[in-house]
Amino acid sequence: MAEGKREHRKIKLCVSGAASTGHCGLNAYEKGKELGREIVRQGGILITGATTGFPLWSAIGAKEEGGFSLGFSPAVSEREHLEVYNLPLDYLDVVVYTGSGFAGRDLLLVRSSDAVLFGCGRIGTLHEFLVSYVDKKPIGILEAEWETDEVIKTIVKSGHYETSNIIFDTDPKKLVERVTALVEDNRRKEKPLAARRLPGLVEA
Repeated sequence: MAEGKREHRKIKLCVSGAASTGHCGLNAYEKGKELGREIVRQGGILITGATTGFPLWSAIGAKEEGGFSLGFSPAVSEREHLEVYNLPLDYLDVVVYTGSGFAGRDLLLVRSSDAVLFGCGRIGTLHEFLVSYVDKKPIGILEAEWETDEVIKTIVKSGHYETSNIIFDTDPKKLVERVTALVEDNRRKEKPLAARRLPGLVEA
């Protein structure tokens, strides 16, 4: 793929957050929807864990802007998704049934995304953050009335690990802008596949 065309691939932005949101505060619903809206406004594709709560709110926002949403389910099938996990299909254009449970789903979810944005969350959200952190994915942390951003700051401070890919912001629009710019910058630095020498291959 030519270098000029590489920059025009749609960026896949994952939104991670709590499925149960009683601790998230009164403005969490609008913050979640605004993240989804901004992803679409700025030309991206939304990816979520196909769950309730904060990720669902971002999917609602994305759909309000006419965007595309991709969900990664922990279930093995639509029936299991609905009847065993009690998860919704609303506002999702495509659902990938991973059959991997929540922990395995998180790994596939993160690695299928160009970057991950975090809102109000619980332990599952922190798991997705740690996968993103160790994988050195571009990460955006939405700061608000909830505790999640402060917990993540503590993890980062104590982690003694690479932090250049982590962005904090209180404004959903600016957060999406900054993370998108980081993804695009990483793409420009990335070697085209044709220029890489893959191990085990011998040139003719």
